[in-house]
Amino acid sequence: MTARIADQSAEQLPRPTRLSEVKGWFFTADQLLFDWFLAHQRDRAEPGDLLELGAYLGKSAIFLGARLRPGERFTVCDLFDSPAGDASNSREMRKSYATLTRRAFEANYLAFHDELPDIVQGLSSVVGDHVDEGSVRFAHIDASHLYEHVHGDILTVRELLTTHGVVVMDDYRAEHCPGVAAATWQAVANEGLRPICITGTKFYGTFGDPEPWQQALLEWIASRGDIWHEVQYVAGAPLVRLSAKGAAEPAHPVSRHAAGGARGVQRAAVRSPEAPTARPVPRRPAASRAALRRVAREVLPPVVTRALVRARRRARTH
Repeated sequence: MTARIADQSAEQLPRPTRLSEVKGWFFTADQLLFDWFLAHQRDRAEPGDLLELGAYLGKSAIFLGARLRPGERFTVCDLFDSPAGDASNSREMRKSYATLTRRAFEANYLAFHDELPDIVQGLSSVVGDHVDEGSVRFAHIDASHLYEHVHGDILTVRELLTTHGVVVMDDYRAEHCPGVAAATWQAVANEGLRPICITGTKFYGTFGDPEPWQQALLEWIASRGDIWHEVQYVAGAPLVRLSAKGAAEPAHPVSRHAAGGARGVQRAAVRSPEAPTARPVPRRPAASRAALRRVAREVLPPVVTRALVRARRRARTH
């Protein structure tokens, strides 16, 4: 079942004015990596659509939707209010996602975009019936935490990805969902999944060649200077581990409910990693400059103070 028109009742739900107000777990390091991977694909004109399995209340979906290129398709698959189909999955849904509804997702998404993505409401195992094989360049798996379901999601996404497509696994190391870790590393050992990098919460991999991704990623990290990283080796293959504590988040889509926010799709300003925007150098306040001059007069030797005064006068005349 797909949908592109929202239920009118979604308009009655709380209206987020910024992405940080949408509930969910989407940390700075992963925002930066989502932004970088998608920009890298854009700059190389790599074809393909976007896919998310498991949307919760839409935080990462809103972010992904802002980076959708013209003519591309974004598919979101989630159970939302539908029955899970088996007892163990139903228990997990009640425990982890008791507040999850499709109306809430749609209200949040439409606060930032004019049009909903293609929504598949049901188990992630059915997404292959709605998305063509080899059509997805970037897939985010964040649905069930149960091993059997995650294992199936990885195998499904493997068929949907393009040759150079990227898959992101959420909660690959969280203690409350060991099934995700088991399925992820089993796919690495047996199913052809090859790691690119990891953060504290997400695993990034490909079923193609990870080396070009890793080389470009390391160059980007070196150009920024605010991301910590190391390269480890797992079964003889390199794996980039990184952390972005203190780094600035990338550009976010703008909510139509924000002060001065215009209606319409608000695309994030996705900059090419090769051409970062220069940051203006802040000027010291005039009061602060005057205080420093007073200190200089009181502390510095007279000969130094006179030289500074002459230099300042010459600067004013030029």
